[in-house]
Amino acid sequence: MGNVDLNAKIPNNVNLKDDRRLQRALESWQPNYIDWWKSMGPEGFQADEIYLRTAVDVGRDGWAHFEHVKMPEYRWGIFLTPRDDDRVIPCGDHAGMEAWQQVPGEYRNMLRRIIVTQADTEPASVEQQRLLGQTAPSQYDLRNLFQVNVEEGRHLWAMVYLLHTYFGRDGREEAEDLLRRRSGDPDSPRILGTFNEPIEDWLSFFMFTTFTDRDGKFQLLSLTESAFDPCSRTCRFMLTEEAHHMFVGETGVGRTIQRTCEVMNELGTTDPEAIRKHGAIDLPTIQRYINRWFSSSVNLFGGERSSNAAMYFAAGLKGRYKEERYEDHVALEGIYNLPLPQNGGMTNEEVPLRNAMNEVLRDGYVGDCKFVCDRWNRVLEKAGREERVYLPNRRFNRDIGVYSGVHFDTDGNRITQEEWDAKRDGWLPNETDKAFVKSLMKPSLGVGQIASWIAPPRTGINKNAFEWEYVRFDKSSVGVSLGAKPSLTG
Repeated sequence: MGNVDLNAKIPNNVNLKDDRRLQRALESWQPNYIDWWKSMGPEGFQADEIYLRTAVDVGRDGWAHFEHVKMPEYRWGIFLTPRDDDRVIPCGDHAGMEAWQQVPGEYRNMLRRIIVTQADTEPASVEQQRLLGQTAPSQYDLRNLFQVNVEEGRHLWAMVYLLHTYFGRDGREEAEDLLRRRSGDPDSPRILGTFNEPIEDWLSFFMFTTFTDRDGKFQLLSLTESAFDPCSRTCRFMLTEEAHHMFVGETGVGRTIQRTCEVMNELGTTDPEAIRKHGAIDLPTIQRYINRWFSSSVNLFGGERSSNAAMYFAAGLKGRYKEERYEDHVALEGIYNLPLPQNGGMTNEEVPLRNAMNEVLRDGYVGDCKFVCDRWNRVLEKAGREERVYLPNRRFNRDIGVYSGVHFDTDGNRITQEEWDAKRDGWLPNETDKAFVKSLMKPSLGVGQIASWIAPPRTGINKNAFEWEYVRFDKSSVGVSLGAKPSLTG
């Protein structure tokens, strides 16, 4: 199971050639996927050769092979980590029993819903980001955007494989619907709200890949605990690629902060207007973007009290973050202390642990995001700055769960509607912020060039320098019209 059949029309390590019916079904879906990619993928760069990473094996030394390739010709495939014949169900009512290789009938609909929801986020993010290439701050960043995009496409393939293989006609229809929905479409939107929000600037992209892709990491981690073994093995390999997406976001924000520090130190001021006039993004604006994207991503975990979460855990379809750390894998007796808004104030409620599984997962996510903030603050510290960025409280700016419809400040204190209206523009990006950030989004696509608002990375990709040809622009590329030089091969 470790070796990948690279010569197949659909590269895979699931012995696709031995199941002709499944192979035909997926090969029939493939042209529709390519049509979707060409119409909804990165606009204007489909003819360019991008220095992309792809998998030639699922082992430690084989999953990252680099070469210049046109994105429509990228070798999207189906990869699962090797099967462990001794694996048992790690949690829920069936804990300790042999992991399932087929879907039990009583859990079919629940599991299909989980897979479809996860799958829908993958093409959605590609659609959200399809125009960003035209304002890339450097060729290095342009390449990273496209690497994220093609890997989101491969994650879609991973989920579609599960739908086609284990859910029959229903799964095939769901796979078609994944190509029919569109991010932000009023008539046929993506399933989760965050994935219908526009990403029109690179600061938002870096925040999205920091916070929203980190939500994806935790959702995948919960699915690696699944009693349904093919789902677990699929998600384990996806996590390998997801790490790069979070790296792109975290280092992108860090480089933005670094450039802001350089400008503040050069000018000897923290005045936002002076920093903006110098072509950098002031720290208060960066903080408002953190507040906006973190709070949006926190919503993705769902309600704090959830009967669905309880059912998923009981069935063993989803587990907790690092389930092996817990002593009790059945979780029938435990409780979770949940602060709730009540009568104009707050009170604590003891929620049965199974019903609080969304909040348990959210705990791990918030802790992980705090580590990211700590690393951003080290950038400020190394620059000799006293300013710090922070995460808002998880209750801030929520529209899902027990805190929706109630207002809280960034410290989590309950406030009135009037206080919220008065302070909102100081906590979340306002129209002036958005217009300013968007005004900085001008392409810088030459080798070694970089925009004024962001610092270059410490190192390039795969031991290459930052000043390297990560994109070979075709003469027809929109990149050429934006100032890039066509390559000798273009």
